[in-house]
Amino acid sequence: MKIITNLKDLQEERRTLAQSEKSVGYVATMGYLHEGHQALMKRSKAENDITVLSIFVNPLQFGAGEDFETYPRDIVRDQQIAAQEGVDIVFMPDASAMYPGVSTIKLHVTDRADVLCGKSRPGHFDGVVTVLAKLFHLIQPDRAYFGLKDAQQVAVVQAMVQDLNFPLEIVPVATVREADGLAKSSRNVYLSEHERQEAPVIQQALQQAKQMIADGENEAENVITHVKEFIISKTSGRIDYVEILSYPALKPVKDVSERIIIAAAVFFEKARLIDNLVLEADGSMMDRF
Repeated sequence: MKIITNLKDLQEERRTLAQSEKSVGYVATMGYLHEGHQALMKRSKAENDITVLSIFVNPLQFGAGEDFETYPRDIVRDQQIAAQEGVDIVFMPDASAMYPGVSTIKLHVTDRADVLCGKSRPGHFDGVVTVLAKLFHLIQPDRAYFGLKDAQQVAVVQAMVQDLNFPLEIVPVATVREADGLAKSSRNVYLSEHERQEAPVIQQALQQAKQMIADGENEAENVITHVKEFIISKTSGRIDYVEILSYPALKPVKDVSERIIIAAAVFFEKARLIDNLVLEADGSMMDRF
């Protein structure tokens, strides 16, 4: 496994790979790797000759008062996990390398970003697409793998790839969960013992929404109300949002007559947790993109 920190070294390595005509899979992370990241690496290894993993805590996607400085980091452990999963190249740049000066060009997401997480985190997805555009240019992957835990991010990145004609495939991968249903997340370490016991309620509420739709409830507001009431009654958390939108367009819907995402975000004392389900009109889980 090669560890690269310099942009020029990465570009040179990529030129060598191009000459070999090997396919390249890419997993973008901010480190503090967990089983969700490992699922992305495994998928990439299964579908490509070479797998590249990036570890970069991107300052552009953190807003004022968010946890950029305290975001969990463990580079040694991350490298061990990457080696265990058979990653070929780990790219670990620092911020000064990725952003060496004031940018003269800015990317701005004009659609799919003003709902869900984007509503309460203005500029977040601008930072996401900026760093990914740079990383896609540097790594030039054939496929890039993203977890559906952040399904809004998947929708935004798919749109960017289409709009800017990146010659790569975005591969969404199902959310990896703990045994009690909690979505794997680097931020789960922020939860207190009591909050950790409450956190699976978010997924339980979404599963109840799924059952309501399967049983014939097609009024989105009725489903949203039930999810909110369930979370409020079962946790000490504060709801940021519960929304039902079309997917991947992320437009408001009044009734559940198309593919939708039902998504929730809940604030605990030191963690903001997100989760979602993407459902077909009959309430079944989406099985293809």
